[in-house]
Amino acid sequence: MINTEFKFGEVHVLANQVEVGEDKVHFQNIFSDDNGGVSLIAFQAGQKLDDHVAPANIMVYVLEGEIKFTIVDTPHHLKEGEFLLLGKDVKHNVYADIDSKVMLVKVK
Repeated sequence: MINTEFKFGEVHVLANQVEVGEDKVHFQNIFSDDNGGVSLIAFQAGQKLDDHVAPANIMVYVLEGEIKFTIVDTPHHLKEGEFLLLGKDVKHNVYADIDSKVMLVKVK
């Protein structure tokens, strides 16, 4: 069963579904099921996600802004329209150089 707040067949602007906030990094689930899902993440400039591992293979796509995505100890600078792939259980962290919105696709 797919978990979502959105109705099938409706059209939405993806980047408008999550807003940058001063208090913390904001997350918005688009949909998920037992095999993975799609989420949006909004960063204010200077916000970060500390080292962690993903329980699934992921694709990170920058919708707006620019982030530094560090895999183990190797930084990758991603700008709007760019993406990268990462295998599950690989240590990484994310830092927003400027206000940014990212789409995260998870596949188990």
